[in-house]
This record gives sequence, structure tokens and C-alpha cells, in this order.
Amino acid sequence: MTEHTHEHEHQHGHDHAGEDDDDVFEPSGWEARYTGDSPVWSGRPNAQLVAEATGLTPGTALDVGCGEGGDVIWLAQQGWHVTGADFAAAGLARAARNAEAAGVAARTEWWQVDARTFDAGGRTWDLVTTHFLHPPDAGMADVVRRLVTAVAPGGHLLVVGHAPSELHRQLSAAKRRAMFVAADLVPALPDGFEVLVLEQRPRTATHQGTEHHVHDSTLLARRTA
Repeated sequence: MTEHTHEHEHQHGHDHAGEDDDDVFEPSGWEARYTGDSPVWSGRPNAQLVAEATGLTPGTALDVGCGEGGDVIWLAQQGWHVTGADFAAAGLARAARNAEAAGVAARTEWWQVDARTFDAGGRTWDLVTTHFLHPPDAGMADVVRRLVTAVAPGGHLLVVGHAPSELHRQLSAAKRRAMFVAADLVPALPDGFEVLVLEQRPRTATHQGTEHHVHDSTLLARRTA
């Protein structure tokens, strides 16, 4: 998650080499990042969100792990009514300010929640999306089991993350186990979900001035019942 390096990722638990694992995986580390003066991310929408949501009819959307709100703002600009969710209050405050500046505040709302304990409470959205959320110890499948409960009938779930890569070899074991391929998430889908996209999509990212070829693990599923 280094939008300082012109990647578009927004979420927690990604490759911050040299940082303590607890700092990366817990809200306290992100509160500290978002409390500073400089933007953490680029503000541009994630590539796979643009690729998949562009063809959908705008309705209601939930972006889990919204960070500073780049994806939320883009969806709102396309006509969606969007709830941005994150476990860092400082990030949500930034996101709300960014949405106001972009002129889409009326189409957005904000929710402080940890994806690892997410409970939709009976609410549903036409699109539930999360990008580069990487809980430790292969925890993303459990997050997906929680997120599917928030998908409305006929709605879509879009989950995107980092595929395991040689670029991650310098990371701790806990961070490496947080990466996943799209197929790892399929067992978390209950009956009534149809898989539409299941692949590792190539993308070029720039890190510390050097271009790298990376792969975005991409799962798009539609709730059919």
C-alpha cells in the first residue's frame, strides 16, 4: 500500500518494509499516518475498480478499507451513493474532507469499522468492494465471509489484493501470509454467488522510482439469490 510510489492501493497490511507488523495490521499505526499533513495515497481510483464498476448500473456501494476516499469519490462521481468504511477515524476524516472538496459529499457517508469484525447488521449494498486489504495470517477469506452478508440480491462483490510475489521476499512471514490469490477466496463464498472474474491481473507499479510488474488478485462475484 504505497500510493506515494504511484501505486493505487488504499488499504492496510501491505508492504511497509521495516515497520512492525502490529503497526501495519492495527488501527493505531494508520491513525498516526493519517494524522500527518501530507496525503498518504494518490487519490486516484484503483485500476480494477474502474475496470469492473464502469460497466455496472450505479446504485449503492460500500467500500471497505476506504483510506482517504479515492475509490469512494470516484464511485460517487459515477453516480453511486457510497459508504466509505475504515478502521482509522483519521482516515475517514480525511476522506470526508476530500469528498467535500470534490463536490460529492451528498453522495457519501462514512463508517468506522474493522473489516475483521465487520457486521453489516442487515444492511445491504449493490456493490461491496475492498482493495488491498491484507489481514495477517491469510485472514482475507474470513473477511470475505463477512462481506458477502452485505451484498444485496443481484449485487456484486469485488475483492482485489496483492498476489504473492518475489517483490515481497523482504517482508516478514506474517506480511507474506497476508497476500492471496483470487482462488483462495472462493471457498468463502456461500451458495447463491456466481463467480464472474477470478484471476491475477498484471499491472505495472512504480516503487522508489523503479517500475515493477505486479499482479492484482481479482475476484468479482454476483449474488444470484
